[in-house]
Amino acid sequence: MRIYIAGKMRGRYEFNRRAFDHAAAELRAAGHEVFSPAEHDLDCGYDFTGCEGTQAELDAAGFDFRKMLADDLAWICQHAEALVVLDGWETSTGTTAEIGVARALGIQVLTLRNTLAMTMAG
Repeated sequence: MRIYIAGKMRGRYEFNRRAFDHAAAELRAAGHEVFSPAEHDLDCGYDFTGCEGTQAELDAAGFDFRKMLADDLAWICQHAEALVVLDGWETSTGTTAEIGVARALGIQVLTLRNTLAMTMAG
């Protein structure tokens, strides 16, 4: 299954990269194709190692939120078969937008635990 990982980044240490990396590794080990926005940010030259997750750090890095969100939403629209949300996503405006797009397209929204359980069962 092609899965997009969604979760809160701003306000989290290193923009929550460890949680995204852990989820991506688990999902790939279960045989899924995964898009992680944390990996995509890194691929685009944004390395937030040691950052506290502040807007000021994003601004200092020249982070183009519009472009990155557009890339993320494009992947959801063009490829995603499921969107997996990480714990604590509820206060993330970006994740809320991603979920809205997924739901509008009929893409299932799942937790990591549920996705891995479904994979093992079937």
